[in-house]
Parts: sequence; C-alpha cells; structure tokens
Amino acid sequence: MSAAAPTETVLVTGASSGIGAELARCFAQGGSSLVLTARSVDKLEVLAAELRKSARVTVRVVAADLATHEGPGRLTQRLAEDGVQVDVLVNNAGYAGFGAFTETKWPDEAGMLQLNVVTLTELTKHLLPGMVARGRGGVLNVASTAAFQPGPLMAVYYATKAYVLSFSEALAEEVRDSGVSVTALCPGPTHSGFQARAAMEDSKLVKGKRLMDAASVAHAGYEGFRRRATVVVPGLGNQLLVQSVRFTPRTWVTRIVHKMSERVGA
Repeated sequence: MSAAAPTETVLVTGASSGIGAELARCFAQGGSSLVLTARSVDKLEVLAAELRKSARVTVRVVAADLATHEGPGRLTQRLAEDGVQVDVLVNNAGYAGFGAFTETKWPDEAGMLQLNVVTLTELTKHLLPGMVARGRGGVLNVASTAAFQPGPLMAVYYATKAYVLSFSEALAEEVRDSGVSVTALCPGPTHSGFQARAAMEDSKLVKGKRLMDAASVAHAGYEGFRRRATVVVPGLGNQLLVQSVRFTPRTWVTRIVHKMSERVGA
C-alpha cells in the first residue's frame, strides 16, 4: 500500500463504518495520522483504538453532526484551535433516500443536500487553500456511479453525487500544477449500512446482487488518490456501466435506471 507523506494528517468524515472506516484503515496502514469524525463517537473510539494498535499512528476522534448548517464550520474551527493542520480531506460522509420524490420527506432530503453537497463543499473551501499554499496534500471525495446518470426513485441522491463528481473534476484541474490533487471515488452498490439507512434493501439495484465489499472499494480509492487519479471507479462491471451510459440516449438511461431501482415485486 502506498505510503503517506511525512507527518501527513488526514481528516475522514463519516468514519464510523462502511467505506469511511475502511478508508481510515487504508490511510493508517500507509502511515498517516488521522482525525476521525462522525456523530457516533463510540464507534469512532473503537476504530481509533484499533488503528493506534495495528498501525501505530496518532488518531484523534472529534464528534460532529455535519448534516447541520453549523457542523462544518464548528469542526474546522475546533481543529484550528487545537493546532491540527489537515493535509488530506476525505469527504466520505453522506446518505441516500429511496422513493418517489412526491412521496419522500423534505427534512430527509434537506439533510441529504446539506451533508452530501454543502458540507462537502464547505469543508473543501476551508481546507483546500491551506493545502495549495503548502504545495502538498489533497481531497478525496466519495461520489458514486450514481453520478453518471439521473436516478428515478433516488432523484436527489443521484443529483448530489453528480455534483460531487463535477465539483471534483473541476477542482482537480484548478489545482493541477499546485502539488495538490483532487480525486472522486465512484463506487457502485457496496455492502455496508448504506442500503439500510436508505430503506432500499428490496430495491432491484441491490436485492439478491453480489455487491462489492467496503474494504475493496476503499483500497481502490486510496490507491487512486495516491497516484493522483481524478476519477476512480472500482470494479470492472461498474467501469463498463459508466462507459455504456456515454453511448446510450439519455431518456433510455433514465428509464432503465427507473426499472432497475424499483422494489422487487413492483
């Protein structure tokens, strides 16, 4: 596994489980010091203890609710007050919702927009300028294969991930000659707590399917980030899917995704 730069500190959001926890493990094994943040402090402390023991790195746990307007600012202010310099930002925190837009609840979608889009952007705004000024570091944003097409029955979620991909690609070009890199990790459906949180366990997208595991996805994202790739799509099947969308009429793609996303038996 590729090694970290000397004295590198990595902030991982949504690090309590799934891809976030596995990315934390990747960076720890590479020798990075870590700042782990999520709402679930107990889970973070368990992971922090594991990484201190297995990788012998410094791990700091910071509780934060990043789905609120105040969350990102409070987090970066606390890190600044504690003298923590973030060299790598891993924007992993996010969630999805499932169902027709006319039937889903606005508070759920408002929180999703805040976490998936606003928080990700604000944390990057706070931390990327310092990286550029120092001439090293980077941002790893967790997007999704959902970023490449519209997603009926998950309309807001797919749109947020399209934003993350577009934003990441644009920033990668802006900082291309600065010594800093920006990578968008775009996994397909992954075995984690994601499906339960979105109440979509019976969607045809995941029901009865063999999903990639979070550790494999995180490893691909970590290695892609270390080689300064702009976009990383783990898994051959996902890569073929992403390429096929480019050559299929947009209306067809949208209808196919709709059928693929319906609940089993619908």
